[in-house]
Amino acid sequence: MASQHTRLYRSVVREVAKASISPRTQRNKEISASFRGLFERSGQSNEPQAFRHDAENIVTFMRSQNEYKTLLDRYNPLIDLSAEERIEATARRVGLNMPVTPESSKQN
Repeated sequence: MASQHTRLYRSVVREVAKASISPRTQRNKEISASFRGLFERSGQSNEPQAFRHDAENIVTFMRSQNEYKTLLDRYNPLIDLSAEERIEATARRVGLNMPVTPESSKQN
């Protein structure tokens, strides 16, 4: 039972680390303390199976979100571009180049 509990805790911590944008030293310490507290209190709860099920759902959700981000970046590379960059990339995709606008006409 304790090994499953430890495995789930480590899985949650691993997925939080993968999902985090900031380096480990700059992450909010309250988040890790909250997870640790939840897992410590779950050992004393009356329904350990329900907590285990919920923790497995959390890990599955976080893994799915990570996979979703990866697939979105892979198959929709234009999502992070501005409107002008998106138009240029779309034109290049179909074999066209956007006309170069002279600098003097932009200022008028």
